[in-house]
Amino acid sequence: MKVNLPAFERAGVMVVGDVMLDRYWYGPTCRISPEAPVPVVKVNTVEERPGGAANVAMNLASLGADARLVGLTGIDDAARALSKTLAELNLKCDFVAVPTRPTLATQRGLSRIKQRNRLVVQ
Repeated sequence: MKVNLPAFERAGVMVVGDVMLDRYWYGPTCRISPEAPVPVVKVNTVEERPGGAANVAMNLASLGADARLVGLTGIDDAARALSKTLAELNLKCDFVAVPTRPTLATQRGLSRIKQRNRLVVQ
């Protein structure tokens, strides 16, 4: 089956939305917590990736579109990490930094390919 994709390289796309940073913490489960019946994951690898609208803009750019990302961030470590990652991908961004709010971020703990938790900063 042949699929004809649009000519993304001729498309200019502005993505406006919730700009997020997704963090993934990987490691083995080493024991059960003494405070609650939950596994303790010993983190040995951390990955940070664009999430939300930032992920959409990144995917459009990877298809060849001239993508521009517009959204709100805080003035915090998550905003700096997200800006650095997107700059390395040469993605055009226009962020409005709001000092009274945090950058949206999710953090997932994974062990043996299973997600153990998800924490959200809003």
